[in-house]
Amino acid sequence: MKRSIEELLNFGVVIIDKPKGPTSHQVSAWVRDILHVKKTGHAGTLDPKVTGVLPIALNKATKIINILHMVPKEYVGIMHLHKDISPEKVKKVMKEFTGEIYQIPPLRSAVARKLRKRRVYSLEFLEIVGRNVLFRAKVEAGTYIRTLCTDMGDALCIGAHMEELRRIATGHYKEEDTCTLHDLLDAYIFWKEDGDESYLREIIKPGEDIVSFLPKIVVKDSAVEALAHGAPLYKAGIISQEKFKRGDYVAIFTQKGELVSLSKGALEEDIVAIPERVIIERGKYPKTWKKGP
Repeated sequence: MKRSIEELLNFGVVIIDKPKGPTSHQVSAWVRDILHVKKTGHAGTLDPKVTGVLPIALNKATKIINILHMVPKEYVGIMHLHKDISPEKVKKVMKEFTGEIYQIPPLRSAVARKLRKRRVYSLEFLEIVGRNVLFRAKVEAGTYIRTLCTDMGDALCIGAHMEELRRIATGHYKEEDTCTLHDLLDAYIFWKEDGDESYLREIIKPGEDIVSFLPKIVVKDSAVEALAHGAPLYKAGIISQEKFKRGDYVAIFTQKGELVSLSKGALEEDIVAIPERVIIERGKYPKTWKKGP
């Protein structure tokens, strides 16, 4: 958090409250233009009509933003029933759709329309008014809520479709973490024209925040430069580590809290992790390994 605004713009993330209308790609492009950065990338595409939590990475942080595709998503939505039915029957079907389910992605989707398994962690009935059912859902990444509503309508034998949807959480990012595009533009103008960076600091989070949910490994300064060159992490270079399994994603940090790399757990002999995405710049820490003869 002690980094300059320029450093945060080079490796940071903003959590936008996506409005209804534009695509996620358009919102990402607007963030790029507002902040005058070279590159942005979003995690978890929202349909144009869907609103809510949309994490957008800035510049170097785009290297690791895809890790958020694996975290659960939470939604509140309205399912419109095509015929009248008792609330008890709706609640019963929602219970049946909690747990592992099978889905075929809708026609307008970015993935192949093949049957796949997804997990619905919770599906809560909140209220019914006429034929509109208000619900809350926590689901595995890649679960289509539109398809979920259609499938529940089929199970009720009356038909249904998704009327409205809002994403209220992407992993550890919640609604209270979001800002609007207007807020972002105002904060940038305050910084550029008035020299007041306080508003922009509240909005831009360090890139390390993206991987804060992963198991953490802290390494010695003497190991950082080798890791920056893509070397695997050996036990001898570790100061502390949290528990993880082989194949799990882990985040490797310096003692100052800088993200060195996004890696995968190896747990083979002396090797603890293999780098997937190296973030820290080469030459920032001293080179300590010896050259060959």
